[in-house]
Amino acid sequence: MSKKVLITGAAGFLGSHLCERFVDEGFHVIGMDNLITGRMSNMDHLIGKSNFEFVHHDITEHISINGDLDYILHFASPASPIDYLKIPIQTLKVGSLGTHNCLGLAKAKKARIIVASTSEVYGDPTVHPQTEDYWGNVNPVGPRGVYDEAKRFQEAITMAYHTYHGVETRIVRIFNTYGPRMRLNDGRVLPAFIGQALRGEDLTVFGDGSQTRSFCFVDDLVEGIYRLLMSDCPDPVNIGNPDEISIGDFAEEIIKLTGTTQKVVYEELPVNDPKQRQPNIDKARELLDWEPKIGRAEGLRITYDYFKSLPAEDLYKKEHNNFKEYIKK
Repeated sequence: MSKKVLITGAAGFLGSHLCERFVDEGFHVIGMDNLITGRMSNMDHLIGKSNFEFVHHDITEHISINGDLDYILHFASPASPIDYLKIPIQTLKVGSLGTHNCLGLAKAKKARIIVASTSEVYGDPTVHPQTEDYWGNVNPVGPRGVYDEAKRFQEAITMAYHTYHGVETRIVRIFNTYGPRMRLNDGRVLPAFIGQALRGEDLTVFGDGSQTRSFCFVDDLVEGIYRLLMSDCPDPVNIGNPDEISIGDFAEEIIKLTGTTQKVVYEELPVNDPKQRQPNIDKARELLDWEPKIGRAEGLRITYDYFKSLPAEDLYKKEHNNFKEYIKK
C-alpha cells in the first residue's frame, strides 16, 4: 500500500509542484487548500489521478483525515507581499492556528511533518550570507511583520512539538523561488518584471536597485524539500540558490530575455524591504547532498515561456502590482 501524504497549500505555486512530485513518487496525496490565494487550475493535471484527491478546507479550523497518515507538508500561507498585506489576519492565523492544527494532526497520526518557513525570518539581515544560526533582524510591528512573525512563531511551535511531544518535525527555510504557476500579478519581483515587459510597460525597480535577491528554480527547491523531509534533521535548513544578483542587474536580465524596448524606472523602496538576501547552503550540502542544478538563465527561459502562454486576461488582470499601496492604508 502506498504511503499517504497531506500537503496543505496544495493549490498554490509551490504546493502544486510538491503535489506533483509526490504523486509521481507513488504516494497517495491529499491536497488541501482554502483557495484564498491558490488556484484550482494549478492542479488541473492532477485531478482525476487515482493517487490524488483534493480537499477544500481552511486549516485554521480542525483538520480531519481518515485512516493512516505518513507525512504532512504544511505549505499553506499567503507568500507574496500583495497577499499577506491584503489579508494580514489570515496570514497570522495560518502560521499560528493552522500550524498548531497540522502539528496536532501529526502527533495524533504519528506522522512526520515538514513546515515551510522562509528567509523572511532573517528580516533585513545584518549577517550575509544568511546562516541558519542567525537569529534575524525583524520588525515585529512593521508592514511585513504579519508574515515574518507568523513564520517565526511557526518555527517555535514546531520545535516545541518536537522537543515536548516527540513529533518528527522538519523545518525548511525557503529563499526566493520562481517557476511556472506563479501568479503573474502577485507582486513579487520576477513575475512583476516579466509581466511589465509583456505588457510593454517600463520595469519598476524600488530603491536604487542595489538590493539583492537569490532566485531558486522551483524544481531545485522541491528536490531540496523532498530530501529534507526524508532526512533525520529536525533543525531549520536553508534551501535556496546562493547565486546572488542585484535587482538592478536582474531588471536588465529580464529586458534582455524578453526583448522589450522599455526602460527601468525607479520608485521609493518600501518599508523594511530587505537589502540583501542570499542563503548559506553549507548545511543542505552536507546533510542532504543537495545544491541547485538549474541556472538562472535556463530557469528564466522556462518561466518566461510559461508566462507567454497565459491567456490575455491573466496578463491584464487588474491586481495591485506592488505592496506600497497596502502599506499606506
